[in-house]
Amino acid sequence: MNVVVLISADAEWRAVRQLLLVGEIELTPFGECFRHDLIIQDRECNLILMQGGWGKIAAAASTQYAIDHWRPKMLVNLGTFGGIAGEIERGEIVLAGRTLVYDIFEHMGEPESHIAHYSTKVDLAWLEKPYPTKVRRGLLISGDRDLAPDEIKELKRKYGAIAGDWESGSIAFVAQRNDTPCLILRGVSDIVSEQGGEAYGDASVFEESAKSIREELLNLLPDWIEKSTPVN
Repeated sequence: MNVVVLISADAEWRAVRQLLLVGEIELTPFGECFRHDLIIQDRECNLILMQGGWGKIAAAASTQYAIDHWRPKMLVNLGTFGGIAGEIERGEIVLAGRTLVYDIFEHMGEPESHIAHYSTKVDLAWLEKPYPTKVRRGLLISGDRDLAPDEIKELKRKYGAIAGDWESGSIAFVAQRNDTPCLILRGVSDIVSEQGGEAYGDASVFEESAKSIREELLNLLPDWIEKSTPVN
């Protein structure tokens, strides 16, 4: 059984290589990938870890590439995101139940219809409960930008946003249109408020927090795969 794990940010990919790399590195049009075999419930699972790239364009293209190339039973995206102050805490893990792309600006028609077009309800019916760890199931918003402090109030009002990243909206959108089960797990690496972002201007805040999140998500990944219908 093939399971593809997409890792978006360059720093996150480097950490994954350090934690898991045991075999040969292969190359795709988007970067590196390698295989990591697991035994889950006495069944072999061929884990393919792929550097998907950062931003919506790379995320969409690498997701389609992974689906076409390996025909995975499940697509997983592990990573980090910025949390909105007062809505979520640093270190919390979110299981995406819905995604949307918020940085679409339409002047010729109805902008909300375009936002709705790229909103994806992530079908998680195939994932058994109880989940292997405490997570918050909710909405992730994506844009080709870090969360802007002066937009926080409006993002909360319009979408009930709690956190934002660069890729999950594209990954969920493409996976759904290929009828591929998709699991998106991301942890809060830093907090953004209307006054500013705690990692803005100080990337060490992000790096320190993101390291522990990456390790936690990778260590728990076999347990999440075990909860999936494709394995059972």
